Amino acid sequence: MKTTKEQQKLELIASLCKRRGFIFQSSEIYGGINGFWDYGPLGTELKRNIRDSWWRDTVMRRTDIVGLDASIIMHPRIWEASGHIGGFADPMVDCRACRKRFKADNLCEEQGKELIIDGKNFKLPEGIICPACESKELTEPRAFNLMFKTFVGPVEDESSVAYLRPETAQGIFAQFANVLATSRQKVPFGIAQIGKAFRNEINPRNYTFRSREFEQMELEFFIKPGSDKEWHSYWVEERLKWYNSVGLPAEKLHKDIHPKEKLAHYASACTDIAYDFPFGRQELEGIAARGNFDLTQHQQHSGKPLEYFDQETNERFIPHVVEPSAGVDRIALALICNAYCEEWVPTAKVQGPVLEAEEGKQPPDGYEARTVMRFHPRIAPVRAGVFPLLKNKPELMNKAKDVFGMLNERWNCFWDQTGAIGRRYRRQDEIGTPYCITIDFDTLEDNTVTLRERDSMQQERVPVDELVARLDPQFR
Repeated sequence: MKTTKEQQKLELIASLCKRRGFIFQSSEIYGGINGFWDYGPLGTELKRNIRDSWWRDTVMRRTDIVGLDASIIMHPRIWEASGHIGGFADPMVDCRACRKRFKADNLCEEQGKELIIDGKNFKLPEGIICPACESKELTEPRAFNLMFKTFVGPVEDESSVAYLRPETAQGIFAQFANVLATSRQKVPFGIAQIGKAFRNEINPRNYTFRSREFEQMELEFFIKPGSDKEWHSYWVEERLKWYNSVGLPAEKLHKDIHPKEKLAHYASACTDIAYDFPFGRQELEGIAARGNFDLTQHQQHSGKPLEYFDQETNERFIPHVVEPSAGVDRIALALICNAYCEEWVPTAKVQGPVLEAEEGKQPPDGYEARTVMRFHPRIAPVRAGVFPLLKNKPELMNKAKDVFGMLNERWNCFWDQTGAIGRRYRRQDEIGTPYCITIDFDTLEDNTVTLRERDSMQQERVPVDELVARLDPQFR
């Protein structure tokens, strides 16, 4: 369970996210709706940068991976073939005393015990209590299907039942033959997709970490049978490199290797990439070697051939697949938690090092508090802030607008003409802007600007003509 300190940090992060426009509770003016979140102006840019970075590295910079954008609602038989209708369920328990509902395995894990599983049946171990009221009056776990049901067409009966997709992967498997025929790819190759998925979670929790509507970035990489181990190891390491490239440090990332007894019946390996959140170590992404289960199931249920013919070896086989599946919202939350920093910085009157802020205390003399979001420049929502030194000087304003226009057509930048420069810096620090550019009277003389770097707070003069070349490598 979360400690008070961990809860406080998460509350501070959530408060900043609302105050600065990263994340809002969905339908807040009506009291909110549990498990759903809206992303504000900065959160929208952060998620877009995450998606763009993943797509650029996973698809655009490779020749063996192509993209797909499948529909959210698909034929219901897809979910029969995939096993979601029959087996996509979580064990749920209710507290008879306070009537709150919990996911049984999470409840056990938080109390240092393990849920007892007997085939398709579940049982709570001795001593499990309700975390809300500490009652021991809990129901036995029972299966709860997580798919959202809807209807297609004007008549709501069994013939029109459909489901919001609980994952993006099945659209890829269902379109495997069409993509193969039109993309001229050869095994091994991959199909990538980014899109919304929906799961009717029993107990959404930990801010945006576990939600009912979320976004996935999934890759299905199709391979020859027998090469599963090699490709699984390859994709685990590739995904770890990507997380490092967007600013998540190696020491906070972990490989959670699933033991054989906990693997799905069709999988030969599965490794989760987990991150140290304030509420504990939790999964960001799973990389699974799924064999040929999915394509085989869809071939059997649809009656359509999904085999691959290798012209070089004259072999015909159903490809195996390695699936790296990541959550955009979880990655965004990890990046926000990792970036959040409170520190004490020296004012202009004193010389001294930057100090780590001490909880509940005021900064020492000559220091002031600074909240800074240390986003990697590659995924920062705002790449640069542009400031005219004085807003009542037309010549400064016109020059600053020229600089802003030059940069803003390439990256998302922020225009700020109000307040002292120091206050403008602090506002940008709090939203994670890596660079601030001030246009002053020297700019009118020599066409240079003051470029200030967020983390070090160092400033230097840079020619306007060199700004793009200077900043561009940082954002790639």
